[in-house]
Amino acid sequence: MRSRSGKSKSQKKSGRRGWTVRVKTAHGRKDASTRWLQRQINDPYVAAAQAEGYRSRAAFKLAQIDDKFHILKPGLQVVDLGATPGSWAQVAVERVGEGHVLAVDRQAMEPLAGACFLQCDLTAEGAVARILDALNGSAHVVLNDMSPAVTGHAATDHLRIVELCEIALVLAENLLMPGGIFVAKVFQGGAQGNLLASLRHGFRTVRHFKPPASRKESVETYVVAMDYRGKRGQDEGSKGHLPVKNK
Repeated sequence: MRSRSGKSKSQKKSGRRGWTVRVKTAHGRKDASTRWLQRQINDPYVAAAQAEGYRSRAAFKLAQIDDKFHILKPGLQVVDLGATPGSWAQVAVERVGEGHVLAVDRQAMEPLAGACFLQCDLTAEGAVARILDALNGSAHVVLNDMSPAVTGHAATDHLRIVELCEIALVLAENLLMPGGIFVAKVFQGGAQGNLLASLRHGFRTVRHFKPPASRKESVETYVVAMDYRGKRGQDEGSKGHLPVKNK
């Protein structure tokens, strides 16, 4: 049914897209699924990702982080941890160039032009050695957009995301060359306690940032740690070049 203005009652004015589509709860569909579907349909970043050929809306988060901190420069070696489906790797390839991005995930990922892919369990023994071998050198930038299965319990979810960030940080400390950059997702409240202490000990600059592409209701934010102090004996001039292929 339409109102006198000719607008459907199932539509609501939206500041960014003009109209918000409301999804009715179908038989057998949970309310949470309906809310997720409605959010996806009305999300401008979902539409933009589809229009611009990105594998997910998360691509805009990395693009906005880079626009602010300028972490991705042509020729830099980038490792994308937990890369599947590959939207962050897409942005990285666009900004650092082909042959300089290594995407790593324990799940398979569709081939991505200009990037290498290494299927690897990041918690497994020997993961660092496998990544370094694929890099043929050290990394300038390590990215981590991994998320745990969300329980809805804020304290539990925060602990899980911090744990993932700690795993990624240990990898980054072994993969980065001095002066390198580490970017990771954390939940609201940011990196705290031992994690924050480790970041400040290992990096000269640590910043928190919530990109505009992160949904307002989301508790996620990102930590950007810059100017890695490095480890003793680490070669600051170590550089590698990734062949454009998938492993």
